[in-house]
Amino acid sequence: MEIKVCVGDIIQTRSDVIILQYFEGSERLDGDIGTADRALGGAISQLISKGEIKGKFKEITVIYTLDKLPSPKLVIVGLGKKSDLNLEKIRAAVAEVCKTLRQKSPEKIDSLALGTGMPGIELEEIGQAICEGALLGTYTFRKHITKAADYKEIKQLNIMVTENKNIADMERGLQKGKIISEAVTLARDMVNEPANFVTPTVMAEIAGQQAQKHNLGIQVIDREEMQAMGMGGLLGVSQGSRQPPKFIVLKYTGREADGIDVALIGKGITFDSGGISIKPSEHMGDMKGDMAGGASVIGAISAIAQLKPKINVTAIIPATENMPGGSAMRPGDILTIMNGKTVEIISTDAEGRLILADAVSYAIKTRASKIIDVATLTGACRIALGDICTGLFGNDQELNDRIISAGKAAGECIWPMPMNDEYKDLNKSDVADIKNTGGRYGGAITGALFIGEFAEGTPWAHLDIAGTYMTDKEQGYQVKGATGIPVRTLINVVLALAG
Repeated sequence: MEIKVCVGDIIQTRSDVIILQYFEGSERLDGDIGTADRALGGAISQLISKGEIKGKFKEITVIYTLDKLPSPKLVIVGLGKKSDLNLEKIRAAVAEVCKTLRQKSPEKIDSLALGTGMPGIELEEIGQAICEGALLGTYTFRKHITKAADYKEIKQLNIMVTENKNIADMERGLQKGKIISEAVTLARDMVNEPANFVTPTVMAEIAGQQAQKHNLGIQVIDREEMQAMGMGGLLGVSQGSRQPPKFIVLKYTGREADGIDVALIGKGITFDSGGISIKPSEHMGDMKGDMAGGASVIGAISAIAQLKPKINVTAIIPATENMPGGSAMRPGDILTIMNGKTVEIISTDAEGRLILADAVSYAIKTRASKIIDVATLTGACRIALGDICTGLFGNDQELNDRIISAGKAAGECIWPMPMNDEYKDLNKSDVADIKNTGGRYGGAITGALFIGEFAEGTPWAHLDIAGTYMTDKEQGYQVKGATGIPVRTLINVVLALAG
């Protein structure tokens, strides 16, 4: 879909559909909707008086103009109460409109810049929100479906403004929204692909394509070099798979300095069978998405490279399968992580924290100032928070606060979880420095604390996206399948840290 800004009178524009807004509780029809109502002989007023248009959030009303306006169809989208309007509601409303209209196969849509003139909402923010809502809300993954879709994609969405002076701000927002939406789409595509299409090698190839496209530095460390570096966690998890592991490093340099300001680390388990501690067969196919953390940081750094903040960011993705087999690691084994710490394996299905331990150790070795890791780490986090909020664990309140704020701006709920030292006792081992699972109770916390052991005091945060990386329902700009969470949060955090 092409999205652009146009100057003009939306009522007089000739398009397949025009979109206007209506707020719940509005007492009179002013502006464009009032002009449209008069042109249509009071049809909108009548629908309001009969209760068929209430202005409730995401309410969609399609009206045929019967040649009384240049455009054959008019859509009125409800934005709820004026006092409740925010950018997240604009995103969701635009997504709802676009999904509804796509079924009617319009090629060109002209829309009012929804929310214009509302206190505290800038034109640039509106442009970004509209772009994200339209592109993410109409996302589909049909690569492996041979039957043609029963709808046509919308080719063009024009955002109408009344004055030339508004174009520059709106276009900046559109450009930013497009870059961010493409990053989310990249992550969604990777997660939606089956594991026979996205292996660790393919993840490295995708990272390489992004590096070439956006001028990022890249290094892909293979098994032999991992052995030399002592990456026992990643090597141990990969033992049971025929797919070779990859340790992927992408570098964005936004300021003239050698230091790494932020390391974004993403778990890249391209398929998780559980290993010897094998998972139940029901829903095991969903484990193709156990690399969602890795996909998120690849998507995020691809957008960061285009937005060009003055900050140095490194994305680190340890990638492997976790498979059973004659050479697979076993419960009871002891592995040595890159920093020299030893780990007793209690369950081979607690593998994500092992590869993240090597990745965090690598980030520490490169002297990263801050570390954020993203992982579909524990079912326990999904039990605690459901599919609404991502769990946040960390050792630095300032970094935690920045992440929560960034998530709020993105419309991605981030919820802080406890990290009391008393939970560390559950990870103690009798035969090694630490064991890889603290048991059933507090599993999301002990999993996070395990990773935190390797941060060595560096400001560090862990995002457990086990409940939020995938959805089975349509809601706003989230569609069935991979969500792309927390790509937009990560981008917002980096932009905020850059100042």
